[in-house]
Amino acid sequence: MVAPAKRMNVVNWKRLAVWAAALLLSGVCASLSRAQDRAVAYAPADIRYGAQIYAAQCSACHGVNGTQIGGVDLGGGQLRRASSDQDLRAVLANGIPGTAMPPFRLEPSEVTAIVAYIRNMRNFDAHAGTQGDAARGKAWFEGSGGCASCHRVNGKGPRVAPDLSEIGALRSADFLERTLRDPTGLMLPMNRSVRAVTREGKVVTGRRLNEDTYSVQLIDDQERLVSVDKANLREYTVITASTMPSYKDKISEQEMADVIAYLLTLKGLR
Repeated sequence: MVAPAKRMNVVNWKRLAVWAAALLLSGVCASLSRAQDRAVAYAPADIRYGAQIYAAQCSACHGVNGTQIGGVDLGGGQLRRASSDQDLRAVLANGIPGTAMPPFRLEPSEVTAIVAYIRNMRNFDAHAGTQGDAARGKAWFEGSGGCASCHRVNGKGPRVAPDLSEIGALRSADFLERTLRDPTGLMLPMNRSVRAVTREGKVVTGRRLNEDTYSVQLIDDQERLVSVDKANLREYTVITASTMPSYKDKISEQEMADVIAYLLTLKGLR
């Protein structure tokens, strides 16, 4: 039988061991969280886009290498108030009161790109990879690419495919590149087409615009708005394969870079 004093010592040591383990675990988890945040795989397309934005918006104050402000080394990860990507995004959005760092009104795609570039400044080679030209990309989009035959941009073009007028503000460079290579894999549910067959046998197909429990609204290949009552259907199928072709093996790396550069300029009429 353990004496009361000894029993108390045993209990205290157990508690201390539990507390120590908890503290150690919390420290490890915090370290892992920070490491994971900094170990994000940044897409080359986003890094290149971020380099362009940084040169235009940030280099005048921070310098080409990110070391022009005392105590700050962007490329080396030495940021006074931004140890994580989330912190860095907050600084870009809100600025730093009492300093020369102003808030920036950036689109989500631009913020993603700047963060990707800052995290890769040390290893970024401006001459590596293929640099895109937006003017050439626009010419390809409207010409040999055939994109303008389906997509609408700034009030011009058909409506049978999603409107791309603001795509540069909504999607990152990497997302755009992956969509061009694999449109079905990156297609959002809201952009899927549907095929409906009425009880009378009439077939209606088109891009889905809106759907609820009782009806579906779509735009057909003649750009006509059609509303279908589901109670009057004998067949209804959501088409998961994109009608957009894959350009994975159909265009050169230069053409890919050019069209992405063009799409990133599409941020709506302002």
